[in-house]
Amino acid sequence: MADSLPGAWGWDETEFRAAAHRAADLAASHLAGLSDQPVLAPVRPEVAKRWRHQDWPADGMPLDRLLTELEQDVLPHPLGNGHPRFHAWVNSPPDRAGVLADLLASAMNPSCAGGNQALVHLERLVIRWLADLAGLPAGTGGLLVSGGSLATVTALAAARQAGAGYDVREHGLAGQPPLTVYTGDEAHSCVTKAVELLGLGRRHLHVLPGRRLDPARLDRELDAARQRGERPFAVVATAGSTSTGAIDPLTEIADVCARHQVWLHVDGAYGAPAVLTGRYRSELAGLSLADSVAIDPHKWLYVPVDAGALLVRDPDRLRDAFSLVPAYLAVDHDPEGISDAPWLSEYGPEQTRPPRALRVWATLASTGRDGYGRLIDHDLDLAEQLAASVRKHPDLQLEAAGLSVVCFRYQGADEVQAEIARRLQRGGESFLTTTEVEGRTVLRACFVNPLTTAADVDTLIKLVTELGAAVVAAAA
Repeated sequence: MADSLPGAWGWDETEFRAAAHRAADLAASHLAGLSDQPVLAPVRPEVAKRWRHQDWPADGMPLDRLLTELEQDVLPHPLGNGHPRFHAWVNSPPDRAGVLADLLASAMNPSCAGGNQALVHLERLVIRWLADLAGLPAGTGGLLVSGGSLATVTALAAARQAGAGYDVREHGLAGQPPLTVYTGDEAHSCVTKAVELLGLGRRHLHVLPGRRLDPARLDRELDAARQRGERPFAVVATAGSTSTGAIDPLTEIADVCARHQVWLHVDGAYGAPAVLTGRYRSELAGLSLADSVAIDPHKWLYVPVDAGALLVRDPDRLRDAFSLVPAYLAVDHDPEGISDAPWLSEYGPEQTRPPRALRVWATLASTGRDGYGRLIDHDLDLAEQLAASVRKHPDLQLEAAGLSVVCFRYQGADEVQAEIARRLQRGGESFLTTTEVEGRTVLRACFVNPLTTAADVDTLIKLVTELGAAVVAAAA
């Protein structure tokens, strides 16, 4: 029978083992050789052209050819975030334990909507571990999602259902007082997307100015909103902005939200894990006061993508917003049987849910809580090293620094900063991006790689200053 099946369905155990061993060798060589490769190696034009016009093979691609194409045309062209001199977005390298766990998760291939299966129990376990990281109380629930964007829209859907004053799912928004959300100027763009996806309208998202959300101004704005006939139902605070690493004053904001009976969601997708270090334990203590917290294990916990997490103090609020059980999914609530109710699919928008828990559990368990403290401290040390070097260099100016993000400028106009970044990215020796601070273009470096060294930071300074001098000279 196997001989008549197409593609990999026809492999016997011996063939699969050989293929798996070769794939493991390719993965190990890729990870071990990253530092010897350019940080970014764009896909070769001839490969991109071939893929644009490649026909779907009628008889399937032979195994050897498939793996050879992966080796020659795919693995050499990653985003670059595994490289120790990748200092761009908050994209960490993958922890090796998570990489191995992904193979096993794919072999199991479950839907983690619910049921008495191992990966559902593991998901509940890692949610408890992450809630403990954030200081949230016993009974906190939540679920793993694709990342901070889905965590935010899920949290705000629950907040809207809880704070609207009526059943939004039953009656909709028409004819009701405007439901509004408040956030700060450095909030992630996913907040705007969430407000749009929930049908609230962007004009009902109030963005308050300043790198950090001002609790006193927030207090006044919430009072004014109610006087205008609006119903503020949520505030989104930031624990480590993507742009500059800024942390909002979480404890004070939580006090304001409690007085106004408004849901507090904290976007800790990037910065929340820094609570494991002595340097940020106090500043991030307010995570424990939130109604919901987003953490992306695939950022500063080094879990392979995708792995986001939403933690909710009262998980029943999620179920109020999302539970919908059609007849074909009804269960008998037998804790020793298949149901193990309630199902995780009742707590969010995904019905078929991928097995994220195995990669998260494997990475968290292999590194350990104290291990993460040391790894994150290492990244913070590198950011402090870069900031100190910028302060000492006559041609550089420090613009902002927070967590493991450092924003700085080379002498010259905005166009100089953009051109330095472009040349650096094309050169392949190091990689950073630009952002804006107070309306000016700046160079932005972010450290979320345990394999980055102090020498890599020195290389970045050397390259930026050399390129900056060349750009300024060319423009003269």
